[in-house]
Amino acid sequence: MDFSAVIVAAGSSTRAGPGAPKPWRSLGGRPILSWSIDAFAAAGARQIVVVVADGWIDEAAELLEAVDNWAVVQGGATRAESVQAGLKAVTGPADTPVLIHDAARPLLNGAHIEALLAALADADGAVPALPMADTLKRGTGGVVSETVPREGLWRAQTPQAFRLSTLTDAYGAWPADAEPTDDAAVVERAGGKVAITPGDPRLMKLTYPEDFAMAEQLAGGARITRIGQGVDAHRWGPGEAVWLCGVKIEHDQTLIGHSDADAGLHALTDAILGAIGEGDIGEHFPPSDPQWKGAASDRFLLHAVEILTNKGGRIINADVTLVCERPKIRPHRDAMRERLAQLLGVPLDRVSVKATTTEGMGFTGRQEGLLAQAIVAVETPA
Repeated sequence: MDFSAVIVAAGSSTRAGPGAPKPWRSLGGRPILSWSIDAFAAAGARQIVVVVADGWIDEAAELLEAVDNWAVVQGGATRAESVQAGLKAVTGPADTPVLIHDAARPLLNGAHIEALLAALADADGAVPALPMADTLKRGTGGVVSETVPREGLWRAQTPQAFRLSTLTDAYGAWPADAEPTDDAAVVERAGGKVAITPGDPRLMKLTYPEDFAMAEQLAGGARITRIGQGVDAHRWGPGEAVWLCGVKIEHDQTLIGHSDADAGLHALTDAILGAIGEGDIGEHFPPSDPQWKGAASDRFLLHAVEILTNKGGRIINADVTLVCERPKIRPHRDAMRERLAQLLGVPLDRVSVKATTTEGMGFTGRQEGLLAQAIVAVETPA
């Protein structure tokens, strides 16, 4: 379902203890704000609007570089003002579904988004919520004055979903001297029907210093392993050297290709792109583009690694197999492993380079060309 997202990241973070504002603190090795951006982008948001405090616009824009349609706006003195600033930046029809999300709830995933959009089909708004499990007490001066029944009470979370015009009009009717606790309250006051979707403990809001340690533990579990495979082949032609896995080898022939024809790096690049669903090397570096003629293939591999890193992922290990009769790979294998480990940013023991022949069979056996196969394991946010 087509939707837009507004991520509110303009709070003062006064309760979070010393340090940068919450959206810019690190979680799992990257800014907290980036977790929500990546989740909405992966779910197919048509536009992502980020609302930030004064002085953080450039930093937010940098995190959004990989997003096709985005905007960064400065927030207001209150959350309600920040939300309305974000709504003004949303483009599209009045009935566009818009998800309003607090950056301080970073462990968002596609299932949360899908449930909200589905609920919005029969309601004016939708909010994820958890039923109250604890006994509720009302107290003053450190003394309990009343035990409050918990039946029918829910803990509201974000993101919360609405049609663009529904939420905009509801805010327009909200009293200027009152501050809503969330966006659903604004739509409720305007007479809107707000549906409840299943909440998730992982959507906890990072508020106090101790929350960040818990989030780190949860973030570690909210990751998955993906496997990618790449295959590349080039024909032999006249030459004096060949590039394989980033290493130049003196030889009586060379591999023919638009770039330097390093089949090992090409296969490994495709394996990484495949693991994260980002197409293949030809889509990112078309052979028809003259700027890549004779280019060093390490540029292609570093590009794939950068895409993976920007998604919050990392290389676990890589395994490359070269299929050829000549040149002999064993004398150069250690140098190849060292170069690949450097390019991938991983320890040497996570890289393998192997070679085999086809016992004279096929195009590699007839020494018409060389074949490279690569398998890579990566870890990414779930």
